[in-house]
Amino acid sequence: MLCLQLGRSVRVDTVRNRTQAALHRRGVRQPYPPILKQVVRMTSGSNGAAPWNAHITDVVTAVPPNTITLDDVRYYLGRVFDIPDRRVEAMMTIIENVQVRRRHAIFPIDYTIQPRPLSKTNEEYIEHSVALGQKVAEECLARAGVRPEEVDALISVSCTGYMIPSMDAHLLNRMGFRPDVRRMPFTELGCVAGAVALSRAADYLNAYPDAKVLVISVELPSLTFQRKDISQANLISALLFGDGAAAALVKGAPGKGPRIVATQSHTVPNTLEALGFDLRDTGFHIVLSKDVPDLLKGKIRDLVDGFLKAQGLEREQIKGWLLHPGGARLLENVEEELGIPRSKTQISWDVLGSYGNLSSATVLFILKDWMEKNSLAPGDYAIAAGFGPGFSMELLLLQWT
Repeated sequence: MLCLQLGRSVRVDTVRNRTQAALHRRGVRQPYPPILKQVVRMTSGSNGAAPWNAHITDVVTAVPPNTITLDDVRYYLGRVFDIPDRRVEAMMTIIENVQVRRRHAIFPIDYTIQPRPLSKTNEEYIEHSVALGQKVAEECLARAGVRPEEVDALISVSCTGYMIPSMDAHLLNRMGFRPDVRRMPFTELGCVAGAVALSRAADYLNAYPDAKVLVISVELPSLTFQRKDISQANLISALLFGDGAAAALVKGAPGKGPRIVATQSHTVPNTLEALGFDLRDTGFHIVLSKDVPDLLKGKIRDLVDGFLKAQGLEREQIKGWLLHPGGARLLENVEEELGIPRSKTQISWDVLGSYGNLSSATVLFILKDWMEKNSLAPGDYAIAAGFGPGFSMELLLLQWT
């Protein structure tokens, strides 16, 4: 919507933002003066919130060169883990159900499986996560035609190692981001962090609509491999997770790419022990309850329907579902609970099969494929959903442009 200001045409939401900021500097808070109330009504949705104009313009992904195939898993499983033949046979059945055909790893498999102290694996994590993060960040900015010094906020995401200063500080020095760039490292959200990072980018752009936000996710779960841990959780982890990185540029309007219309977070109470990492002298040990795939049963339908209702939408209007495939059973349960046909989640299954669970980077891999395959028409809506420790879920409503 446009209005006239000093003889030129400007967006009403720009006028609202400037007027509201000026009033706040003068100590004026809601309720707003009548003229500002009118501007808010003219540019807001039914809930009085300003319309979001955060567009995901570019997404880039990368994986390390080394691969782990199903044949590798079948060959190494009984040789690496000290478990009886009967249990190896049972795990072979699980391998087929996991639906992961191939994954990528920083190192060749013969080195990956070697026990190393935490100090060594964390050195490897710092070196390779910074390098891989720089790779996707540079490629994403080059594709978007944006220079590092033009980025206003930098959100870095990773949970598979420990680094202080965080990855974004390293990239600031390597790539030439401005010293005053806003830095937001998310390190303890696990698999849900990629979706959360996009949500926080939208929040930032709601406050600073002319800004540019770069989201970078790097996950190297192969460095958390635990040869001597024969718990079922660790064995499943050894079959499921893969290394990878992704970067996404999120800009204010006007912009190309899917628009982030709304977001919502939800944490299931009393589920702290369901999913996460246990840090021991030997490194990161996966915490993965067998109940994780069922934690959203009986809940996710009402959560999603309520989220959509607040935006005046219904499930039947959603043309695409960008679901984090935490595992095959979790993905199947979400499909069943929400009545989603496989055709609308196939990209999630394809990413799981080709890359495994990439933790926080997974949702960005899925988003990239949806954007590049032109699966949706302008105006179509999609839901992106991440799941992670807490146990938590992040929902984003996207509209294709």
